[in-house]
Amino acid sequence: MKRARFFCENCGAEVGRNAKQCPKCGKLFASILCPSCGFSGEEFLFDQGCPVCGYSAPGRSGPEKPKKAKSGEAAGPREAMGALPWWVYVLTALALAGMFAAFLLFR
Repeated sequence: MKRARFFCENCGAEVGRNAKQCPKCGKLFASILCPSCGFSGEEFLFDQGCPVCGYSAPGRSGPEKPKKAKSGEAAGPREAMGALPWWVYVLTALALAGMFAAFLLFR
């Protein structure tokens, strides 16, 4: 089972799970911030990695950089929460207009 690892947002040093202050730079911790999706919360929420996107930094070399989705691949959690493409709005508007016209014609 993978254990979540924690890193200082200020200097990147690995810190203990229950650390309240970075042993390298001295920064105080109020909450934990996921470097992949930006979710912020209490440390117990990150027991198995980020509860939103599942991010967990493997290895000993430091925090893993989030990977960008390549064209044709499914978008990651951060991209999935963004705005939809313009054509989705156009198709939705056309479908609603069609349903409204059908309602008027067949009532």
